[in-house]
Amino acid sequence: MAKHGKKYLAAVEKVDLQKFYEPKEALELVKETSYTNFDASVEIHMRMGLDPRQADQQLRDVVILPHGLGKTIRVLVFAQGEGAKNAKDAGAEFVADDDEWIKKIEGGWADFDVAIATPDMMGKAGRLGKVLGPRGLMPNPKAGTVVPAEDLGRAINESKAGRVEFRLDKTANIHVNIGKVSFDVDKLYDNLATLMSAIRKAKPPAAKGTYLKKITLTSTMGPGVKLDPNQALALDRSA
Repeated sequence: MAKHGKKYLAAVEKVDLQKFYEPKEALELVKETSYTNFDASVEIHMRMGLDPRQADQQLRDVVILPHGLGKTIRVLVFAQGEGAKNAKDAGAEFVADDDEWIKKIEGGWADFDVAIATPDMMGKAGRLGKVLGPRGLMPNPKAGTVVPAEDLGRAINESKAGRVEFRLDKTANIHVNIGKVSFDVDKLYDNLATLMSAIRKAKPPAAKGTYLKKITLTSTMGPGVKLDPNQALALDRSA
């Protein structure tokens, strides 16, 4: 069993591990129990009642959080010609337009947060599946990260504005960041409610039984704070 330091143990004492907290109360507690010396992320961890082995129970979508993530998003775009020009004009930090970039990424370089590609570049980008896939960085049409050259500006702007992807992993869990502990509670609530609305709408038609089994809020390295799954799924920004 992992040993925790004094700061973590002091933080966890403030949390009733058996209680379902009201959303805003939970967010206040996540902020209060964050003990890192940096601006920690606020994370959501969800246990879903889906079977990731079944093709008709997959869950993958994107959502734009109204208050962003509180960090600079570095975008890499696989594009050439007019697409490369559009990407640079839209503010992409990196434009991978030749094989040298492919070799660089194959060598382990991944100093970016989002990868976008035009359809004509997916042949080259596809070679990086084993590198980018496990990191959640592989461009994918379902995630809105494979777009025509003329749509690159929109895709890049959305990525920088707080566009996040959520997806069911092999253990039937979903993990998403919704901001920083420096955000005020109302902004974190807006982001949380927006995400939960997207999770609700993305429910696969083939889902059976309980859709959301467990949901926990936490800060980076901080203790978990539980929410009632049914209440979380019903969250609305106007509340």
